[in-house]
Amino acid sequence: MIKRLRWKFIIIAMISLFCVLAVIIATINIVSYNRMVDRADETLIYISKNQGKFPDVPFKPLNPHMNGGKDIQGGIPYEYRFFSVTYSKDGSVKSVITDHVIAIDEASAIRLADRVIEEGDIRGFLGNYRYLVDEGSDTTRVTFIDCSEALSVNRNFITISVSISAVGLFAVFALLYFLSKLITDPVSETIEKQKRFITDAGHELKTPIAVIDADAELVEMENGRSEWIDDIRSQTKRLAALTNDLVFLSRMEEDSYKLPFIELPISEIVRERANSFASVFKKNDKKLDICIEEMLTLKGDEKSITQLLSILLDNAVKYSREGDTVYLILDKQGKAICLTVYNRTDNMTKEDCERLFDRFWRGDKSRTTGGGYGLGLSVAKAIVQSHKGKISAKYTDNGYLEITAVFPN
Repeated sequence: MIKRLRWKFIIIAMISLFCVLAVIIATINIVSYNRMVDRADETLIYISKNQGKFPDVPFKPLNPHMNGGKDIQGGIPYEYRFFSVTYSKDGSVKSVITDHVIAIDEASAIRLADRVIEEGDIRGFLGNYRYLVDEGSDTTRVTFIDCSEALSVNRNFITISVSISAVGLFAVFALLYFLSKLITDPVSETIEKQKRFITDAGHELKTPIAVIDADAELVEMENGRSEWIDDIRSQTKRLAALTNDLVFLSRMEEDSYKLPFIELPISEIVRERANSFASVFKKNDKKLDICIEEMLTLKGDEKSITQLLSILLDNAVKYSREGDTVYLILDKQGKAICLTVYNRTDNMTKEDCERLFDRFWRGDKSRTTGGGYGLGLSVAKAIVQSHKGKISAKYTDNGYLEITAVFPN
């Protein structure tokens, strides 16, 4: 249980960190990409409004004495690789400007511009080129700008940020793995003390319970049977059963405790145990309907499986109504073996079904009619979990309580 708690803490922490990092990385990269696109669009608009050319920009040097103190034409246009194709109203190519790009000739520029016109979008990406379509009264101009360097920087930033985040996640996982033990150790120590107390107390209680039962038997032999002696023996029997269940649960939760698993003829075991309950059902004016798939086998512990069947059938006997039929089904579903017991019962809620396997919890009806302590289904759950299975309960619309144990096979 402590291992499950520890791993659950680590997984929840890692998922939380992953989600936060994913949002941060996605936000940063989306903002960076949008800024790159906005800058490219601003440049395209600037070039398109200037008839497909980058205007000459006077450059003033920081040193006023440079070049005789005169302004010079800087190389700002050459920072941008762009080209444009202008179409006449009739669709013919009017002009092609490729002065500021080396990789594209006039034929390639026209071919790319034709594709853009066919697609019909005003702006977008065509490979690494960002384009803008500017429709005038007499001409249509398609302007391209090479964004390969900006896109490469953007992709590299994504790769680097994801890689750093992955390394960070691994580092946090390593820290959590070692530091989580410091968190779970006090809980583990408390639970172990509790288990040890229950086990020790259970063993200590067994002796006085046995003595009380033996003394009651001797008193009965000497003085005859009476309602007081019957009550003493009944209560000692209940107390002994409670003590055994608590010790059993405590042992089942110990990590070191392992049941001796062997291959079991589960179909025969279920049928035999169901037949042994026939008289109990008859005595309580109830019926047991069994449907068992033949020749099923299960790797497990025969004693605990038999105990599981007894708990489920006994629970069905106690909490079903007179004249009702209890159904027991054993079948194979896929690779799993399913054991289902269901019976009609009084109204239950979803919360009742969720708490049905809690220790000492009983519904209102069971508080007045049952003689148990509310440990039976807790023991059943421990048995199923020790076999790597799952047990669940649900209340159907037609008023049936359905308890299903699923065992992997």
